[in-house]
Amino acid sequence: MSSNRAIPLVDLNEFVHGDEASRAQFVKDLGYAFENIGFVGVVNHGISKELVAGFYAGAKSFFSLPVDIKKKYEVPGLAGQRGYTSFGKEHAKQSRVADLKEFYQIGQKVADGDPIKSEYPDNVYIEETPEFSALGDQLYKAFENSGAHLLRAIAIHLNIGENYFVDKIHNGNSILRAIHYPPIIQEPDSAIRAEQHEDINLITLLVGASAGGLQVLTMDNHWLDVLPGEEEIVVNVGDMLQRLTNNHLKSTTHRVVNPPKNEWHVPRLSIPFFLHPRSEMELNCLESCITATNPLHYDPITAGEYLDERLREIGLKSKIIVDFSLKFIFNFFYRFLI
Repeated sequence: MSSNRAIPLVDLNEFVHGDEASRAQFVKDLGYAFENIGFVGVVNHGISKELVAGFYAGAKSFFSLPVDIKKKYEVPGLAGQRGYTSFGKEHAKQSRVADLKEFYQIGQKVADGDPIKSEYPDNVYIEETPEFSALGDQLYKAFENSGAHLLRAIAIHLNIGENYFVDKIHNGNSILRAIHYPPIIQEPDSAIRAEQHEDINLITLLVGASAGGLQVLTMDNHWLDVLPGEEEIVVNVGDMLQRLTNNHLKSTTHRVVNPPKNEWHVPRLSIPFFLHPRSEMELNCLESCITATNPLHYDPITAGEYLDERLREIGLKSKIIVDFSLKFIFNFFYRFLI
């Protein structure tokens, strides 16, 4: 890693098409990055720059639409997991001030008869910018494919078998998100574009944003700017993978800071892919990651249960609604019991 880089850089082609020595070195380098930093830059990742550019253009067109049109694609009850989420809805779990962003999400399309399809709502397609939705479906599959290669390397590093994640991510609950940070037009109310947080999922794959701002927090509590190269994606460990490995792999705190005041007029677009497993995947800590010096840190939980818990923490699901529903169900059956 060169001295001016905040995070290491690896070449995915060395793992996918390399010889045994190249694959082993890739696994070693990826493992080091995820154990010590939680972030890595990846080149030759297999995601077409033309596809990315097309999706960026489609996202720009969509977010340029009038607010009342965009809100047609905001579906109540989906906790932001499909379609549009308007400005100011999401916040970091430790914050009550909303991030300065709006976003649009595309989820899994099940095409092989897998019964898990019943768990997933349909994607929301935009009439005004049909190319945005079509390219999103293609980009989703490209990210999913690259992410699967990275998880194979992670499994080898953890010595749990190269195919450990294969069935767990097949038709998984992954999300492709297009995030728009609009121009800042007034002094923010103690908010930045995305407050410090950790991701929920197994790994996140991020296409280089249209403007800077991404920072990661080092183990010695310093913020470092992450400035990926033109054809580089940034990949980081999410909380599910950290939990599975009993903190052996690091889900690193990161944020998106506001630009200098003289650049407030510049919007920012970002395209992360949050790679999730199937909801039934158990996130019980791997026995090999539990040692005398690293005792068990987490109780058993499934990926679906954990996702649900975290969506409430960040404000996309309402605990009040769920509590009310449980109360209603209890009262309904109680009337019959008495």
